[in-house]
Amino acid sequence: MNAPEALKIGEATNPARKPAWLKKRLPRGPDYENVREMLSRNLLHTVCQEARCPNIWECFSRHTATFLILGDRCTRDCRFCAIGHGPIAPPDPREPERVARAAEHLRLDYVVVTSVTRDDLSDGGASLFAETIRTVRRRLPRARVEVLIPDFGGDAKALATVLDARPHVLNHNVETVPRLYPRVRPQADYRRSLILLERAARSHPRIPVKSGLMLGLGETASEIEETLRDIHATGCRLLTLGQYLRPSKEHLPVARYVPPEEFEAWKARALEIGFTAVYSGPFVRSSYHAKEMIDG
Repeated sequence: MNAPEALKIGEATNPARKPAWLKKRLPRGPDYENVREMLSRNLLHTVCQEARCPNIWECFSRHTATFLILGDRCTRDCRFCAIGHGPIAPPDPREPERVARAAEHLRLDYVVVTSVTRDDLSDGGASLFAETIRTVRRRLPRARVEVLIPDFGGDAKALATVLDARPHVLNHNVETVPRLYPRVRPQADYRRSLILLERAARSHPRIPVKSGLMLGLGETASEIEETLRDIHATGCRLLTLGQYLRPSKEHLPVARYVPPEEFEAWKARALEIGFTAVYSGPFVRSSYHAKEMIDG
């Protein structure tokens, strides 16, 4: 199968209307509210809430969440992301302990931690990532910790700070194809993200490297193919592919809704390229079923 064939598997849908496959039944029961209230009591943020993730009901109801550290305001203004911007508060040194307590409360054995981008900090927040990994491990010695990190402005030392804390998985999303970066991620850089993935894979080969793309922003099949090959060439072997969903009218519109069968085709293609584990589907996000992806 080549890339153009993958694109022809499903017809593009009217982006003004969500198709049937993007309609989800919300889980019922008290578990969602219990998790939400616990996070609020501990003054914690989650990417589930801040980024308006469509899987929040499912994940909270399964007593899991992706912790968002370094505050809830970002120094960048990506056109796809719902996380707020400024004013920026200084990092809270007590945040790692609160994350660890919450992980213990949820009885997690697989903890996923991400952050806003903090270009205002000398290390981009890498030291707080490292301290969060260590603190979770002290409280939950058997827990595995996956981190989804920003690009740290290309700072190799900041990346090394995180890797030296030995996360179980190092995740950094490329997000979209290079042509769309000026429109989708104007303050990011495609090559900088690839270099980060390559540095991680080469310097700590025992730590799996993971990345992800959003589809439906206007990319072509050949661009997806080229981007998958670029990511794979860095040494990254774990991949997520999901549908871009517009968080609000202030964000980029959806160019097309990608049918589930096309996501399956891209999964097959990514495995052919050499990725060892691929989660691909309309509702897939970077940390969605992260533990299951690693455990196979």
